[in-house]
Amino acid sequence: MKKLYLILFCSVFFGLQNMYSQGSPDYNGGLKVKFNEDGSKYLRVISWAQVQANYNTDETFDANGNENSKLDFNLRRARVLMFSQINDKFLILTHFGLNSLNSGTLSPTGKGTGSQLFFHDVWGQYKLGKDHAIGGGLHYFNGISRLNNQSTLNMMTLDNNRQSWSTIGLSDQFARHIGVFAKGKFGKLQYRVAINDAITNGLDASTPVAGGAAVYGGKRLLGSKDAGKAYAGYFEFNLMDQESNFLPFKVGTYLGGKKVFNIGAGFFLHPNGSVIADGAGNLSGEDVSIFAIDAFYDTPLGDDGSAITAYATFQSNDYGKDYLFSAYGTGSMMYTHVGYVIAGDKTKARYQPYVSYGSNSYDVSDDNRNIFGIGANAYFSGHHSKLTLEYKNQKFGNSKTGTVSLQAMIYL
Repeated sequence: MKKLYLILFCSVFFGLQNMYSQGSPDYNGGLKVKFNEDGSKYLRVISWAQVQANYNTDETFDANGNENSKLDFNLRRARVLMFSQINDKFLILTHFGLNSLNSGTLSPTGKGTGSQLFFHDVWGQYKLGKDHAIGGGLHYFNGISRLNNQSTLNMMTLDNNRQSWSTIGLSDQFARHIGVFAKGKFGKLQYRVAINDAITNGLDASTPVAGGAAVYGGKRLLGSKDAGKAYAGYFEFNLMDQESNFLPFKVGTYLGGKKVFNIGAGFFLHPNGSVIADGAGNLSGEDVSIFAIDAFYDTPLGDDGSAITAYATFQSNDYGKDYLFSAYGTGSMMYTHVGYVIAGDKTKARYQPYVSYGSNSYDVSDDNRNIFGIGANAYFSGHHSKLTLEYKNQKFGNSKTGTVSLQAMIYL
């Protein structure tokens, strides 16, 4: 049965390649409603969907001890993003949708929490001169690394490296904070900095144990005065072509459409973000501090359509004493991925095999969490219409999981 599923995945993948290999209509900038003749007043609308079939190569079990199905389907993302300017000084952006809708999160009448739309971003910004802006709201101007600011429209791998969204659900709502930000550039140096309110009821709802590990619940347990604010920043030097910083979402791969080589560094600080308890049960705060350096390279390799994309990052994570929650823990992380666009006609389907590897070390464990991925993208109209086939293997201690995923994506 396992071989049958794998054959089915491969057949669908390569069959659809042939079906659409004759090319796709030009995108032409998508849907943009102009409010004046020169288009300086406008409303821009972007919509995208990512649908997956996932096959687990290892046995997994539910909370009742029943074996889970090896094959399942997942609406990974369904989103709508809109932004508008009435002049070049002001911008408002609204982004809503849902994530990971599957048989476990569906509800009979569509009213359950898993099947509900929610706001990912809602912010306004005001331009200060040519190259600088300030703004506020529910925003995605994050610190730490490029992958902590990753767009979900144009990732090279099937999905983002999960550990790079380093505070997701711990201090923020799905990688977004409510706060104020400033962004801009000085020549080739781009920056983004933010002061935010930390979430009160994060995913880590545990209670500190006397003499035990830290709990990421500073605002919940110590109050907003002591643990209410978080600070973030990311800075990158654009050594070759200049990337746009109009929106916060970082491109995963340009498919050789630009010559980009960026070196970046970033941080996230949440004073008293975590809490420990002493032997008598008295609570005290511990600062959460995360720092990273990274490099991103994307360039064509000639006039034949071939291109390379490469990324690497090292990240130091301090969530408090012996912290480990899901994939996040005090320690360090190294991650890299490399992709190659095979030479071919740019007006037709293009193919990009890739590999990725990440290793997470934790102070509380002698074992590393190692994650290896190998896959390929088939682009029928750039990122606007693509298929991704990926195998990912994750090992941590005695736990080992493998997943084969096929994802279809369209965005307009």
